[in-house]
Amino acid sequence: MGKRPDGFHEIRTILQTISLHDDLHFEVSEDGLITLSCNDSNIPIDSENLVVRAASAVKDRYSVDRGVHIRLEKRIPSQAGLGGASSNAAVSLLALAHIWNVEATAPELLEIATNLGADVPFFLGGGCALATGIGAGISPLPDSEVQHLVVITPNAGVSTAKAYAAFSSTALTTMNADPILSSLHEEAISRHSVPWSVHGDLINDFESVLFDIEPEIRRTKETILQAGALGALLAGSGSSVFGIFANYEAQQRAVNEIKKEAGWRIFPCVTVSRNEYFRAIASGGIPSIRSFNSGSDTGA
Repeated sequence: MGKRPDGFHEIRTILQTISLHDDLHFEVSEDGLITLSCNDSNIPIDSENLVVRAASAVKDRYSVDRGVHIRLEKRIPSQAGLGGASSNAAVSLLALAHIWNVEATAPELLEIATNLGADVPFFLGGGCALATGIGAGISPLPDSEVQHLVVITPNAGVSTAKAYAAFSSTALTTMNADPILSSLHEEAISRHSVPWSVHGDLINDFESVLFDIEPEIRRTKETILQAGALGALLAGSGSSVFGIFANYEAQQRAVNEIKKEAGWRIFPCVTVSRNEYFRAIASGGIPSIRSFNSGSDTGA
């Protein structure tokens, strides 16, 4: 919706948790050090990693003496518009507040999350939400029924910075600052109905520029639709594309067909509701995750 005085871009977007995930393992140490290991050698394990930055932020904020070793098992492709780094950072905040016995309040964790990155606050609550501002303003939306998805990360990549730079100022905003979302989406949000529909318009303004920069991403979307998707869309600023399928059987048929494409990473998955997200993280040993919600009415 335009560039802000602080250099960031004003956005309006819908976020949705899905079953594709990384695994994080935490082991408290008494040496006061924060260390990270990862099964993917391409992932930084120093302060460039949001997990390390999240741990350091909690340690500094609450003067924690103990340290932690964190093991990250990656499945989510990096720099693919899927929020892998942000989700790991949010879960690290919750986990470390618990295992370090930190008396952190929801507003405090939300503040730390916002400072780490625009997408991090969303992953403190999950489900479906409208994100505004730089993406850190989270308004929970009603969860839809489970949707069967196929997420594809093709052999093409565009950095977030390059994606935003590809927009001209006129492409991002109009004189009357009309919102990017279509009137259909605005109406759905205002009446608290399902915020995106397989039968409605799926809109991502990045497609208008990224498809020309990386034609492989355009072909990815076309391939998903040809495989029977009810709808398909670029995820975030790319390069992944997701397709929505009528049921499990349709999803599996598509996966088998798309596997013919060499080098594409293909992930069949489903949407995860807010309650399911809470239960999934709680199953990892983090109690009372609901208390860490940002304070908005989540309906959970």
